[in-house]
Amino acid sequence: MADPKGFLTTGREVAQTRPVGERVRDWNEVYVPGSLLPIISKQAGRCMDCGIPFCHNGCPLGNLIPEWNDYAYREDWSAAQERLHATNNFPEFTGRLCPAPCESACVLGINQPAVTIKNVEVSIIDKAWDANDVKPQVPERLSGKTAAVIGSGPAGLAAAQQLTRAGHTVVVYERADRIGGLLRYGIPEFKMEKRHINRRIEQMRAEGTKFRTGIEIGRDLTSTDLRKRFDAVVIAAGATTARDLPVPGRELAGIHQAMEYLPLANKVVEGDFVTPPITAEGKHVVVIGGGDTGADCVGTAHRQGAASVTQLEIMPRPGEDRNANQPWPTFPMLYKVTSAHEEGGERVYSVSTTHFEGDEDGNVQFLHLIEVEFVAGKLTQKPGTERRIPAQLVTLAMGFTGTDVENGLVAQFGLDLDERGNIARDADFATNVDGVYVAGDAGRGQSLIVWAIAEGRSAARGVDRYLTGASSLPAPIRPTDRSLTV
Repeated sequence: MADPKGFLTTGREVAQTRPVGERVRDWNEVYVPGSLLPIISKQAGRCMDCGIPFCHNGCPLGNLIPEWNDYAYREDWSAAQERLHATNNFPEFTGRLCPAPCESACVLGINQPAVTIKNVEVSIIDKAWDANDVKPQVPERLSGKTAAVIGSGPAGLAAAQQLTRAGHTVVVYERADRIGGLLRYGIPEFKMEKRHINRRIEQMRAEGTKFRTGIEIGRDLTSTDLRKRFDAVVIAAGATTARDLPVPGRELAGIHQAMEYLPLANKVVEGDFVTPPITAEGKHVVVIGGGDTGADCVGTAHRQGAASVTQLEIMPRPGEDRNANQPWPTFPMLYKVTSAHEEGGERVYSVSTTHFEGDEDGNVQFLHLIEVEFVAGKLTQKPGTERRIPAQLVTLAMGFTGTDVENGLVAQFGLDLDERGNIARDADFATNVDGVYVAGDAGRGQSLIVWAIAEGRSAARGVDRYLTGASSLPAPIRPTDRSLTV
């Protein structure tokens, strides 16, 4: 155990964020560099090393949280990063982007603020990179087997790295111009600087993984071509079919899916544009959708100089404490103020968009909405509550409905879909097609980065067993496992 009295003597402290007026003028991460260094050892000491560590169950990766908390408390950072990497290929991603269901399951959280597991995690891995402790793990021998991975998001990268380390020759195919999937173009720079992705890609290249960008399987390369070249295929293409809003005026210019808007802002940071083709500068911006993607749109609009930002959510505002139907250690739906929300804007709950209104040139100018409430378990409009708000740029951030079936990938492989429209798979993450596996959102539906990495690792084990008859790779989850998290 780290500090036997740590949870009694030390209060919870988290990373400090830079002043709003400073951070909205750049795209750097919002946190004060080095703000965790003076406090992280004591924060790790708050871990109680529980007899039954429920944080393990809250984490799909099964992270060995009490173990690396103990090492962090003792400032044995080398041992801490070894324990961290034992279950997680990319802790610098999850330490910045995961909503931390492990903290919701922390036993200390029953009656006190939970351990800052996420901050400890990111501190350990950042120290490991600074100390040059993160080395390529080149396999001792090659198997002679080959595997293709479709998609370079967290699921695809995790599967590729595990299979490469098992000795297989792995090629990752990505339809975008850079590796990283939604990590690259869906997550704003202020949440995670892309240098973290770049150095992992270099590590994977040094281990032997090969990357091919600008190639979309189903269009640029057929499934038949892929099956001829490789012994196994992992589909980690994500759930990229965005939910739309079919109301009058949807066709007006200035209404975009979030994943049309966010990647262009990231491309500015990458140096591809000076000014993005879609910008919030000087405009009244409305973001439809109250989740993390919506918050990313809010933060991006602030940095682009929006005149105003309003975020709409059809559901009621969540409470600040757990509901009775979301008891510990489940992941509760709570009111959350992200760094983007701290920067300004208005959040409006329990409203539904009825239609858009444009100008004579076909550009959106106003959004009409109405308040809604639950009546007999059904969302119902409240008469007399209609109003309109200015909207010169609207981003739709209402989630995703499943994997892309328009590009031909699903049809060409002859893949079965489940009742939710995701690619069906068995206990080894295998599809109905021999040698073809699926991991991440393509098989699970829209989910969290920590689930994506867990699924990539598990699918890699299934592929390894298929190729060699056995596998020593870990498999943290089953395809049907939804554990105690969302």
